[in-house]
Amino acid sequence: MDSTVKTLRERPWFLILMVMLLVQFFFLSKNSTTKITYSDFLQKLNHKEIENIVVAKDQIEGTLKTSVNSKPSHFIAYKIEDPTLIDKLKESGIPFSGVPESSWFYSLLSWAGTFLLLIFFWRFVFGRVQSPQSEILSFGKSKAKVYVERDLKTKFSDVAGVDEAKTELQEVVDFLKAPEKFNRLGGRMPKGILLVGPPGTGKTLLARAVAGEAGVSFFSINGSEFVELFVGLGAARVRDLFQQARKSVPCILFIDELDALGKARGISAISGGANEEKEQTLNQLLAEIDGFDPSPGIVLLAATNRPEILDPALLRSGRFDRQIAIDKPDKKGRVDILKIHLKKIKISESVQVDEIAGVTPGFSGADLENLVNEAALAATRRQAADVESVDFTSAVERIVGGLERKSRILSEDERRRVAFHEMGHATVSLALGAEMETIHKVSIIPRGIGALGYTMRRPIEDRYLMSQTELQDKLAILMGGRAAETYFFKDCSTGAADDLDKATDMSRAMVMQYGMGESTGFRNYERITDPYLKMQLTSVHEFSEETALKIDREVKSFIECAYEKAIVLIQINEKFINKSVELLLKKESLNESELNEVWIESKIPDNGEKRIDDVNRSNQKARLGGTFHASP
Repeated sequence: MDSTVKTLRERPWFLILMVMLLVQFFFLSKNSTTKITYSDFLQKLNHKEIENIVVAKDQIEGTLKTSVNSKPSHFIAYKIEDPTLIDKLKESGIPFSGVPESSWFYSLLSWAGTFLLLIFFWRFVFGRVQSPQSEILSFGKSKAKVYVERDLKTKFSDVAGVDEAKTELQEVVDFLKAPEKFNRLGGRMPKGILLVGPPGTGKTLLARAVAGEAGVSFFSINGSEFVELFVGLGAARVRDLFQQARKSVPCILFIDELDALGKARGISAISGGANEEKEQTLNQLLAEIDGFDPSPGIVLLAATNRPEILDPALLRSGRFDRQIAIDKPDKKGRVDILKIHLKKIKISESVQVDEIAGVTPGFSGADLENLVNEAALAATRRQAADVESVDFTSAVERIVGGLERKSRILSEDERRRVAFHEMGHATVSLALGAEMETIHKVSIIPRGIGALGYTMRRPIEDRYLMSQTELQDKLAILMGGRAAETYFFKDCSTGAADDLDKATDMSRAMVMQYGMGESTGFRNYERITDPYLKMQLTSVHEFSEETALKIDREVKSFIECAYEKAIVLIQINEKFINKSVELLLKKESLNESELNEVWIESKIPDNGEKRIDDVNRSNQKARLGGTFHASP
């Protein structure tokens, strides 16, 4: 179809000829006549079988009163020299008339009128094809959305938590404003800049902010919009997009979700056959980047959250020369992001932004925006005058744990079991000290699909590295719920399924990825040979069955040691757990200050430290490292 449209656009005479032939065929078929001889005409004239007559220079036309051989009644007869013709027409009494002799000027005008009409028709159709508002035959046109300066209000002040990325991109803004400054020493800006980071970290927002700061046009298109059913259409869109950009210098050309277009060409064969259309589109993109000259003031930006599956040809020098990592914000970045979004709502003076940032580790910029919106909705539901800290806590619980389900009524035995389970987590965490995290809230109100209760912990600070001792402590906290159930009820339940799942993943990572197993040695057993296989959650193991048995034993050992550590801490702090459970069953939720008050009031047995030391010495296989804190 694309080749046909191209042929018609390049050869309009072919279209005009086709239309003229169709018009001629239509009129000839509609106005078909019967040819008769001159003698037949005279005979019908004598018998008065003719209704009317038109006499021309070389022929006679007319209409018969009856049809001839079931054909139309219109006839035509060619004249011969007959001086008595007019007398015969007068005698017949049949009305007749003549036609003026047409000149060559009128004939030429009629042909020219038809020709001009066809030209107008042709320009009208293909003019609409070129119009960006038309979808008629626009297969090869780019669907990029063009933002001009007056439409783009995003600035660097609207982006927070990515200070390093903004510093890098400030150079791009300076280049767009004054390209001659960078060209005077013979240097050039990178041909392409790739923004890499998890979803929701603000890659698209940052690209828009660059265009807003520089005050230039912003061409934005998603990588999936290049992917078409017919081979060649995606490549045509790539060509058209770069042509548009060259006409709007200076500008920014932004391709979002580049992995949809630039996936490694070998991956398509793994996933079920090579896609020729995708490969041709990618090849065209590579060719356009190679012939791309950034010196006039065109900056090519792209974003992806899956850089590991991009084609290596895209990432080589001379194409996407520079990669800018945009990670999830740290605590300071979360504070800055929250300050931007808090301007949009009415908050109470008692709200502490630092506290909100402290309970949201791992939140992206998009998550924090959603958090502020959920807090505003929570305040609206309780008909408050402004948004308070309790609303932000409710919003965090809703995002992390799910919707509160007070309609799910538990039996008294189930409520007590859930209370002991959650206090088991809290007790182990408190007993291990406040170096890692603090308990923000404990609740037995069901949330989400399967959570019957939850323990919300707040990290003291952002951590980027964890020791083996800290990982073992986290395992003990995870096993604290099952340990409390077993200790107080002499039985276990299905409530620890999620804890066991997380503990298994963590202990397996300690053995297979971090080399913390004693018998398995310092080796990574989860080496991924292909990035696409990693995305499919399929690991390629390169070890024997004997090694697999050692790995299983090490994983089991880590979990069992964590369980034994949790049991000891629960035995020592039995009084605290009993008091906390009674209070939790009454209030359904306990905050940090309430838990600390009960913890201080509870008395720890004098032999607590000695009992822990005894367990450490007797359990030779346990890797219990670290110091236990039997009292606050």
